[in-house]
Amino acid sequence: MARIKYYYDTETCKYERVKTKTSDVVMNALGILSLTMIMAVGLMILFTNYFESPKELILKNEIKELEYYYDNLSQDVQNMNEILGGIEHRDDNIYRVVLGAEPIDKTIRDAGVGGVDRYKDIREKNIDHEEIVLNLNEKVDLLRRKIYIESKSQDEVVKMAEKKEKLYAAIPAIQPISNKQLVALASGFGWRTHPIYKVKKLHTGIDFAASIGTPIYATADGTVAEVSVKFSGYGKMVEVNHGFGYRTRYAHMHEFAVRAGQTIKRGDLIGYVGNTGLSTAPHLHYEVLINGDHVDPVHYFYNDLTAAEYEKVLELASIENQSLGL
Repeated sequence: MARIKYYYDTETCKYERVKTKTSDVVMNALGILSLTMIMAVGLMILFTNYFESPKELILKNEIKELEYYYDNLSQDVQNMNEILGGIEHRDDNIYRVVLGAEPIDKTIRDAGVGGVDRYKDIREKNIDHEEIVLNLNEKVDLLRRKIYIESKSQDEVVKMAEKKEKLYAAIPAIQPISNKQLVALASGFGWRTHPIYKVKKLHTGIDFAASIGTPIYATADGTVAEVSVKFSGYGKMVEVNHGFGYRTRYAHMHEFAVRAGQTIKRGDLIGYVGNTGLSTAPHLHYEVLINGDHVDPVHYFYNDLTAAEYEKVLELASIENQSLGL
């Protein structure tokens, strides 16, 4: 029940009832409402500035979580870049140096990822933290490109290594007969006295004096290109094509142990020492040719000789004596 208010009227000396106007009620109500709204706004501002809403807390936690994952991904990309840098260094400064190849140009390795519209789809979405997302995508794309270049380089290195392995196997590297005592070398490469004509002629190989039937071995991997029999000149002869421009000839043989077209390995038996063709004593005439030109075979004995033994063989080969054939 509403309280009734009175006031004392001095003129009538009576208590008169206070009559409230509707406008006063409305003004009072508006005043109270205004004050309430001001207080509410003030409290909202105060709460907003000093207290976080549950939604804001959730968003802040999500942002922290995203930042955590972004930092981890960025660190992973950095670690992979460092690992890849080590691989690139070994590729350029070890593998390619050993294989005799030029390192990959640094500008190729460090080239950026092209395309102005490469990240157009990301920009069009107007996502939050766009620059962070773009930055991470650029780092990943650069890493992906470097890995691609290095994978191609590794493929090339493997091919070069396989080719080098075949090359090393194709280079004559041992003596064609067993010569442990280093006494079999009878005549070296160069100008020597011909055993029949008794004049100086170019001796295009090395003569190894040995008894008939002494085994003869292939000095490198290859394919038997020719097995021939002549009554003069080389007599019974085997020629081996080793590839890469290398060929070897084994002349004045007694018997063959291979056939034309046969694939052989270094150290395989190919025949036996004889005294056929233009020969004055049982021996093996051994030649090494590179791109059709004769070279001194003594330089291709490094696989089965020590440094001291090689020096002795060089000394024996340098003696200008008489050859045993051709």
